[in-house]
Amino acid sequence: MPEHTKGVYEDTATLNLRWADALIDGIVATGIHHAVISPGSRSTPLVLAIERRHDITSWHHPDERSAAFFALGLASHNREPVIVIATSGSAPAHWYPAVIEANRGNIPLLLLSADRPPELQNCGANQSVDQNRLFGSHVRGFHDPGPAAPEAINYIRALGVRAGHQACWPNPGPVHLNLPFREPLVPKQFPELPKAAAKQTPPAPSILPDQNQTANIHTCLSGRSGLIVCGANTHHARFPDTVTKLAKALGAPILADPLSQLRFGNHDLSHIISRYDGFLRNPDFCQQHQPAWVLRFGAAPVSKTLLNYLEGSDAPTLLCDPFGNWPDPLHQVTEMIRATPTLLCEKLLEMSPVSAGDNWFNDFAAQERALNNRQPAPESLPFEDTIIGEIFDCIPSGATLFSGNSLPIRQLDSWSGTSSKAIRILANRGASGIDGNISTLLGIAAANNEPVIGLLGDLTFFHDMQVSLRPRDRFWDIPVPKIDSAFDNLFVPRPSRSLALRDNLASSLPLRCQLPMTGRRARMPTLLPLWRKARRVSSAASRLPGTTSLRFALHGWQRMACWPCGIRSQLSSCSTTAAAPSSASCHRPN
Repeated sequence: MPEHTKGVYEDTATLNLRWADALIDGIVATGIHHAVISPGSRSTPLVLAIERRHDITSWHHPDERSAAFFALGLASHNREPVIVIATSGSAPAHWYPAVIEANRGNIPLLLLSADRPPELQNCGANQSVDQNRLFGSHVRGFHDPGPAAPEAINYIRALGVRAGHQACWPNPGPVHLNLPFREPLVPKQFPELPKAAAKQTPPAPSILPDQNQTANIHTCLSGRSGLIVCGANTHHARFPDTVTKLAKALGAPILADPLSQLRFGNHDLSHIISRYDGFLRNPDFCQQHQPAWVLRFGAAPVSKTLLNYLEGSDAPTLLCDPFGNWPDPLHQVTEMIRATPTLLCEKLLEMSPVSAGDNWFNDFAAQERALNNRQPAPESLPFEDTIIGEIFDCIPSGATLFSGNSLPIRQLDSWSGTSSKAIRILANRGASGIDGNISTLLGIAAANNEPVIGLLGDLTFFHDMQVSLRPRDRFWDIPVPKIDSAFDNLFVPRPSRSLALRDNLASSLPLRCQLPMTGRRARMPTLLPLWRKARRVSSAASRLPGTTSLRFALHGWQRMACWPCGIRSQLSSCSTTAAAPSSASCHRPN
């Protein structure tokens, strides 16, 4: 037995807490700062180990499914792992949708599920299910160290360090630790905290491109008319500057997905093309502008129009992905580049690539300008489309916008444009589900000192209403403009088919809620389909009667106020009322 363990393990409960303390100590040594906890008895040692520390912020949520998506929001904003804790039995199974999203979206999570000990497995004991490898191929690693053992304290601390690294590198994603505990679970006297482990923060993934491969890529790109296509998962502080410099050197347009973080910011926007979803619908333009090469960074783009255009090209496609993924739904990649996108751009720039000239890029830029100049008056647009322009006109620099899937993200793709405002756009596009979006939005707000805005469809909004059970330890005002189009327009691309049927579908949804501040039941005005409202209106406020302001409060019962109002007033107030994630600065309900 190691010297530091002698005389301290008086009972099983003390050993359990020492075991959990050592595990959490190893995890925190890798630079983790947040834990999201759901209630339960068997996870008591893990919860005590978290709450005994002052260097980690704990968040509590009674619903495991929502808790996991809340953690997903925290992790996606901070780009660092978040601990998620649940008790044994069916509880960790509720994490599954968020785990799938984290896997597909390269979001690091550390999943700590408590479990019954081996002697209570497969014998009919209460709340005991097979939790081993519960998430299958959706996690980067699975570990079951067995019950607490005094001779293995150093091992469990090292496992915490290993899990923290595994969640970050080389392919960020979720890691699952299944942790059996024997009763009793609460010691009569708490032992002292262990001496903190030395910091072992994982390195940021940084992969230099192969020199010979880079030379071949340079030969392929130089002097030829090509396209740079940027999707999500290109997170690197220098990437916007380096990829735009490369585009200028090559004379190539950058077709920038809304999640690429290239459409907004103080980097050079001159070669950023955002309105491609409009002009690539023109078959004549597409036929006359076939690229000689396509250089892709990150995930596949949102736009189906862009994907169709790329599918019709026989140009060599080079895809840079540092994570070991294969985001090639068109099966067209001719060269897979395992390198950090920023480093690849820098190496190519060092080789002084030859420009293809101005004509190729100018044709794309002219189409972009033409669409911007011909943009119809808001009164003539489909009603949901007016929301996008209003949002980006109003939200301040530094804000984060979280988009739902289905129609909202596609409308962002079509209508966001570009701006020098520093606006970050996030979405759960890993698996592109409608579940857990409000919880993810709240997680982003918890990690953010700047304004946060959510753009969600009606079914997406309704699907995550269990977030109203969130305990009240934080409080935010978050504007949530909603695209209310009967089931998020999942099955119809535009609100032009079978309006009577859609009206019936919308009215059949049980969209009623209890408003705690009044005690009355009322149909939420925000859930009335926007396409049923008048189109021809004069002011932004009356144009957007479906905008919602949600007041989320944690610890106890949520107080949620929902009312119709204009987006301008809401987004203006957002910059002054969005609270930082600290109890000292949070707004408290009356």
